[in-house]
Amino acid sequence: MTSYSAFAQAVAALAPRTAIVLGSGLAGAAAAFVEHAAVSFAAIPGWAVPTVAGHGGRVVVGEWGGTPALLFQGRLHFYEGHPWSMVTTPIRMAQQWGITRIILTNAAGGIHPALTPGSVMALRGHLAWLTPQSWRQLARGQGLSQPYTPRLLQLLHAHEQAHGRTLFSGIYAALTGPSYETPAEIRALAICGADAVGMSTAMEAEEAARWGLEVAGISCITNKAAGLGETTLAHAEVLINAHRAVARVGELLCRLIHEPSR
Repeated sequence: MTSYSAFAQAVAALAPRTAIVLGSGLAGAAAAFVEHAAVSFAAIPGWAVPTVAGHGGRVVVGEWGGTPALLFQGRLHFYEGHPWSMVTTPIRMAQQWGITRIILTNAAGGIHPALTPGSVMALRGHLAWLTPQSWRQLARGQGLSQPYTPRLLQLLHAHEQAHGRTLFSGIYAALTGPSYETPAEIRALAICGADAVGMSTAMEAEEAARWGLEVAGISCITNKAAGLGETTLAHAEVLINAHRAVARVGELLCRLIHEPSR
């Protein structure tokens, strides 16, 4: 682990253009990543340490197949008691370091019947109107954006097609947590067009779009949403099932990292 200033120098030396946020249980998706330098969230001025299992709390710079990249191993959540300004700090930090593309990953509950534990969904949009941040945006007359870059979504689909697979793309519903949704809430989200549900990503994506960054989102489906499966939802299940998709998520991340920046 290095100091924050030494880490910033390492980032400047490698000059990565793509940053990845690794969600719950998805650290293994970066198995091909070669670390050059790392800094703890705790060593970054004004930041905090994650309290959720499966979030390592490190920022790492290095190379993925020879291409420089920046990894956020874990994220902070609103439900941990942090303001939205802190939750979205990694986006602004990455932009200041010269990042032009953000790839956001998360663990999510599947709402669409095709999304079962271990499957993967590329985000083509999200619902975030149940978050307090979105209420404030609406009060100021700011419409909610769908910030995911179509070009990157097309690249993901092309990669999966070339490997004989079909990639589901859908709508991610972002709620604040920490409680899982009730079956009635899931039915309401399904009626509104949500395909998967989680507690992150949307505000980060919108912040990245505001800074002019390309944005891609990938959900690892770790469970059926409340009322749609036979088990009681638990974070331990999320971490276990995330491992079922890490290899495929890693391939998708690799494809986007090696795509030239615009």
